[in-house]
Amino acid sequence: MLELGVSRAPFLVRRFRSDRRLRPATSGIVGGDARGDREHPSLQVASVPERGVAAQCSEKGLLESVLCALPAEQAHEVAEHGVAVLLVEPLERRHAHGFHHALQRGHGGGCEMKVAVVGHVEVVEFVRVERVPRPGEIVQASETWTQAAGGGAVAAAELHRLSADTLFFTAFGDDEIGHRAERELRDLGLSVECVYRDEPQRRGFTFVDDDGERTITVIGRKLVAAGDDALPWTDLDDVAGLYFTGGDPAALREARRARVLVATARELPTLKEAGVQLDALVQSGTDEAERYRPGELDPAPRLVVTTDGRKGGHYVADGERGTWEAAPLPGPVVDAYGAGDSFAAGLTFALGEGRSTKDALDFAARSGAQAMTRRGAY
Repeated sequence: MLELGVSRAPFLVRRFRSDRRLRPATSGIVGGDARGDREHPSLQVASVPERGVAAQCSEKGLLESVLCALPAEQAHEVAEHGVAVLLVEPLERRHAHGFHHALQRGHGGGCEMKVAVVGHVEVVEFVRVERVPRPGEIVQASETWTQAAGGGAVAAAELHRLSADTLFFTAFGDDEIGHRAERELRDLGLSVECVYRDEPQRRGFTFVDDDGERTITVIGRKLVAAGDDALPWTDLDDVAGLYFTGGDPAALREARRARVLVATARELPTLKEAGVQLDALVQSGTDEAERYRPGELDPAPRLVVTTDGRKGGHYVADGERGTWEAAPLPGPVVDAYGAGDSFAAGLTFALGEGRSTKDALDFAARSGAQAMTRRGAY
């Protein structure tokens, strides 16, 4: 057998044979250092027979989400590795949540630290095109798919990859689309705490071009949880890290129950009204709609993070200034949808773990890089 160090309990995997029967194989440990195996795993196992495997699931990047970021030269080898097949196939059966949780490695080693998101959901139709059409032009789509997406859903899914114990507080429209979105997110393994509003579920339309860039149109009002909704807000008392992408000011005050509170600058009006201390504020250096200026929040955030895409970004923490580099992509660019909120989710997790600012930003950069290699929201 091959023994893979996953969280604290080893997970045993047997060699894969073409006749689908399993046979014990020689033991081996993945990596020699426990912390290193969790954060930068490499293939240090005995060779096994290889078998060409075709994709059985529409989710690209699923293998990377199990085995974490891999050097480019290893990515092709892992794609056809017999052991990897056995890891991925059970994950495709989403009803097997116990098995799914046992393999939640992400960047953080499957930590069971409790985390949360208070935010929004948009049911998005994705359309892959060579390029976004010019005014009046007709273009042919090569692929379409629909997912429960939006910043809240993206961040919750990324946190769930890092910790199986993830709460998601949100609101849905009380229609067929909204109820289907809730079921989809629960099928991912999220603990969804929600209310339904008597209005249509917010939707979106996203072009994804050949360069991986996304162009988004949203349809309908942003639906979010409110502090006076009948939701189990006290469950946030033992949450290590929480990311806020949407809610009313009272919901943000409830979110402050978490040990570490991170928010997006997209919600600046709500942040101003709530008047709570943020441990980190994430803004975009390229999008004016996600911009914060010193003095706009009282009290000021302890950490202000400014992302700048492939250039990495810079931060200010208690008067200290610094930068970080973008993480190498673990595979080809698929699309950029959700990369920013995945970055923020990774930052939330790392700060919740108690990492230093620089370590947390490097960790978050890897979450953002992985999102670039995944299809759609997660």
